Amino acid sequence: MAYMSQEGYDKLVAELKRLESIERPKASAAIAEARDKGDLSENAEYDAAKEAQAKLESKIAAMKNTLAEAKIIDTSRLSNDSVQILSKVEMTNIATKARMTYTIVSESEANLREGKIAITTPIAQGLLNHKVGDEVEIKIPRGVIKLRIESITY
Repeated sequence: MAYMSQEGYDKLVAELKRLESIERPKASAAIAEARDKGDLSENAEYDAAKEAQAKLESKIAAMKNTLAEAKIIDTSRLSNDSVQILSKVEMTNIATKARMTYTIVSESEANLREGKIAITTPIAQGLLNHKVGDEVEIKIPRGVIKLRIESITY
């Protein structure tokens, strides 16, 4: 089951519609064009078009599966007491005094440029169930970082 926000669900639905209505016909057209070029046994363009179509269909199937298993979380029913999925957490790196803010989301919604990290990441896992003021040590690939939770919002 994939927990996600309504916004994340809507984006996934829109992307699926785009793939099905725009990209799928493009892939079919590319195959037809390559097929028209003659002998299929030595037609690299045809093979590439078929491979691209297979990847597209696989992506569409995975997205449909994610949507079928999606559980939309109502943020109005969540508590700011501790860090959970969809929490927006402001924290301070104790060693460097650097402040950072991340929203903890499902893997399908993760986007570091938007400050959204997947719940499966070491930082998100280390923050879960902690409260404002807690100092947590989190093991990351580069070692251990110590963070203080400054605020939790939605």
